[in-house]
Amino acid sequence: MPVWFWIILGVILVICLLYLLALRCRGSHERMEEFLDHRYAHRGLHDEMKVPENSLSAFRLALRYGYGAELDVHLMKDGNLAVIHDSSLLRMTGADVRVEDLTLEDMNEYHLADTEEPIPLLNEVLPLFEGKTPLIIELKSEGDNAEALAQAAVELLDRYDDVTYCIESFDPRCLRWLKKNRPEIIRGQLSQNMFKRRVEGISWPVKFLLTHLLTNFLTVPDFIAYHCYDRRNLSLKIARGLYGAEEFTWTVRTRQRMRAAERDGCTVIFERFHPDQPELD
Repeated sequence: MPVWFWIILGVILVICLLYLLALRCRGSHERMEEFLDHRYAHRGLHDEMKVPENSLSAFRLALRYGYGAELDVHLMKDGNLAVIHDSSLLRMTGADVRVEDLTLEDMNEYHLADTEEPIPLLNEVLPLFEGKTPLIIELKSEGDNAEALAQAAVELLDRYDDVTYCIESFDPRCLRWLKKNRPEIIRGQLSQNMFKRRVEGISWPVKFLLTHLLTNFLTVPDFIAYHCYDRRNLSLKIARGLYGAEEFTWTVRTRQRMRAAERDGCTVIFERFHPDQPELD
C-alpha cells in the first residue's frame, strides 16, 4: 500500500477515536435507579384550558396521579428562581417582558394563560415534592448567566433534603459548573436535532456540536435527554451503548410512542395524555 493510504487511514482512525472520546458519559451514578421507575409529566400535568403548564396546579395534579414532573427554571433579576419555560412572558401571560429582567414584586403582576395561577418560584414547587416522586429540573440559561443560574439552583435545592431531583440543561456551561462544583448531583445533557427544529440565537457550529453531543467530554453527563422524534441519532446510541448513559426521551405525546421508547429502555417525559389513566385521555 502507498504511504498516502496509511496516512489517510491513520487520520480517519484518530478522528474516530476523538469522536468516541468526545461522547464520554459517567453512566454509573449510584442514585440513578431512583429515577428510572417513574414517568414524568412535562411541565407538570397540564392542559391548555384549565391547568397551565409549569403551574402549582399542574404539579399537584402530577403528584395526585403518582407521576414525577419536569420543570423549567430561570434566574430572575433579584436572584429568585422562576418556574416557567420561556424567557419571554408573552406566550403564557401576554406581556412582552423577560423573566430575567423582573423582580418578584414585578412578576406578581402576571398570571398564567388567562387563569388566576401565578408564575411559581422554585422554592414554592419543591415543598410539594418532599418525600414524593422525583423532579427533573431544567436550567434555562440566558446570555452569560449559566453559572449563576446553576449555583443559585443548587443552593436552593440544598435546603430540601427530602426532594429527589436531577438537573438537565441544553447549555453545557450549566452542566460543566455542576461537574466541577457539585459532581454528586445527577446531571443530564438535553438535546435534539438542532437543524430540524426552530432554534434561534445559536450558530451552525454550536448546533452541530449539540446535536451530536460533542460537548459531553466537558460535562460527562449521567443521562441524555433527547427529543423523542430524533432518537435515531448515532451519538445518542454510542453514548448509551459505549458509556452506559441513561436516555430520557421528551416530549412523548402518544401511548404508542411511550411504549416503544420504554421497550428501548428510555425514561419517558410525556404530555397531553395520562399514561396510567386511559379513560382520561
